[in-house]
Amino acid sequence: MSSSAVTTDATPQSNPGFVKAMSLTDGTMLVAGSMIGSGIFIVSASMARGLPSPMWLMIAWVLSGIMTLLGALAYGEMAAMYPHAGGQYVFLRESMGNLMGFLYGWTFFVVIQTGTIAAVAVAFGKFMGVLLPAVSPEFFGWFPRADVCVAALGCSDPANAITLGLNPQRLVGLVSIAILTWINLRGVREGKLVQTTLTVVKAGALALLVILALSIGRNATATAANFSAGRFVGDWSWSYGLVVAFGAAMVGSLFSSDAWNSVTFAAAEVKNPSRNLPLALVLGTGLVSLLYIIANLSYLSVLPYGGVPGGTDVVARGVRFATEDRVGTAVAETIFGASGGVLMALAILVSTFGCNNGLILSGARVLYAMSRDGVFFRKAGTLNRNHVPAFALVVQSVWTAVLCLTGTYNQLLNYVIFAALLFYVATTLGLFILRRTRAGVPRPYKALGYPVLPALYILLAAGVAVLLLLAPTTRTESVSGLVLVLIGIPVFYLWRRAERPAIAAA
Repeated sequence: MSSSAVTTDATPQSNPGFVKAMSLTDGTMLVAGSMIGSGIFIVSASMARGLPSPMWLMIAWVLSGIMTLLGALAYGEMAAMYPHAGGQYVFLRESMGNLMGFLYGWTFFVVIQTGTIAAVAVAFGKFMGVLLPAVSPEFFGWFPRADVCVAALGCSDPANAITLGLNPQRLVGLVSIAILTWINLRGVREGKLVQTTLTVVKAGALALLVILALSIGRNATATAANFSAGRFVGDWSWSYGLVVAFGAAMVGSLFSSDAWNSVTFAAAEVKNPSRNLPLALVLGTGLVSLLYIIANLSYLSVLPYGGVPGGTDVVARGVRFATEDRVGTAVAETIFGASGGVLMALAILVSTFGCNNGLILSGARVLYAMSRDGVFFRKAGTLNRNHVPAFALVVQSVWTAVLCLTGTYNQLLNYVIFAALLFYVATTLGLFILRRTRAGVPRPYKALGYPVLPALYILLAAGVAVLLLLAPTTRTESVSGLVLVLIGIPVFYLWRRAERPAIAAA
């Protein structure tokens, strides 16, 4: 079945009902705001526990930044070619056919986008607990924790079990999802206003933390311990175990850098998309990646890399053993005392709230595009009076809520990243296919460094995906992600079979 056969079954992707309300600034803020969420303030702790020295932590962040920028450069060409609602879904459909497009859309809905929103919502609740101790990780007695282990997927370790249940932190996360969905139901202008405003605030807060950490908060003892030649490099000899551990640790930095492609999902609402989409991708990813690298340098300037579990204070616990992995809060507390932790928690609440706003806004557009192609609920392909896909927004929020109840923050990260990497690789391969099969389609922007840089991105992303399958700490969730992708194959054919009579009747 050709892609043209599908798109003629429904209204074209450039539906006039969408409002072109996003400028270059709005697009850049959507990219940056969707990237900056909870990860940069949390994941360095778990990464440090898996890596032997500060050098490896910094390499992981630098490599993640390079990969993200390379991906953005490649996606820019396809975004300018196909500035339609759905973004990456459309790129895969046009380059590799309807089945591959559906597999991405299916996995996007089941785990990639909704899993990311759920993880950020869980983090929102975690940081709310800093301000309100009643928002704790203790599970309610009427919906207690239940550890579910899926033996068929290799889940033999109780630590890898799905933690089903509801606690105050997860409840706060659910409420935040409901509020943001309601905001985006009111229209794209409201959604982009919240996004741009909160992105400026949270980027400024992170930049301020970095400046303070590198100036008045600089800890001479920690700096000497982390950056002295021997301790910074540590044991640099290569081994199979180190390579696998490095790949597993990159889950954190890649998750923190993920969702950079969000602006392509809402491409139908971007002004002058042939110019603004590629620019927004490059500007947003470049600025955030640089900020992330400097942020981790600032962490290492304040806290020792190692530490003692349950240490007497934040410095003693260090980066590795920061309380509930809240490294950003630990740095603020070191500089300002207890009040610094409170201020940082407020900043991170703004950050995670803004991140999820961008994810919720953009994610529904993929479900809309799938519906227009007849491979998702038909009602998801309609717009409400505010010119937004209301049903898609609601369905997305309901499934996200389910995920919030079934996984911890780190588990959700592992599910998301492996599946996302598979489709980043496939989409970039699609760029090569489109150069050959759609040579006549106008390309207002051509990928910088083609074919070398896109090929390098494919190799790096595929390499990390393989390491995630090999690492014991990420294998279960990675295999689960692969299984979810494969389940999409029969679902695609069943859905198409069910939709054909409805389309014929219409």
